[in-house]
Amino acid sequence: MRKFAEFTIPFVGLKTGKHEFEYQIGKEFFEHFEYDEFNDAKLLAKVTLDKKSTFMELTFEVSGVVNVNCDLTDEPFDLPIEGELILVIKFGEEFNDDNEELLILPHGEYQVDISQYLYELIVLSVPSKRVHPGVEDGTLESEMLEKLEELSPKQAEEDIDDNENEENIDPRWNKLKNLLNDK
Repeated sequence: MRKFAEFTIPFVGLKTGKHEFEYQIGKEFFEHFEYDEFNDAKLLAKVTLDKKSTFMELTFEVSGVVNVNCDLTDEPFDLPIEGELILVIKFGEEFNDDNEELLILPHGEYQVDISQYLYELIVLSVPSKRVHPGVEDGTLESEMLEKLEELSPKQAEEDIDDNENEENIDPRWNKLKNLLNDK
């Protein structure tokens, strides 16, 4: 997988202090990672690099919308997302990214690729259950929703079943329930 040049930050020439970077992220960014859950994406990523004498701190802030399909109706809709991640970069003998909040770069490294961290932040900011807002407020009309309503169990049938079960309970169980109530 080739690296994105625009998501590589050369930090060796930067002065100590804070440096800000902005990235517009679209669907082609996710195609690079072979991630096809998003129909479209319009995201703004703000990355702040705080360079210190012995380490660096990267703060990622992502906001925008991704177009996804509803898990219930399969209707596409724009889902607003926001996310934040703080990554500390230290220098050591060899590259190590085992810890998600700490990145160790070898001494002599002069740049850092942040594309993987942006990708993970965005994907993990999307809720696991994606429901169209029209389903939640009842304004969406779709064939799939009508079919789900038609096939769903009716509340009245459930109430009848509950009443029948209470009437068919063995009277010995009622005596045992009284023992619990005597306390």
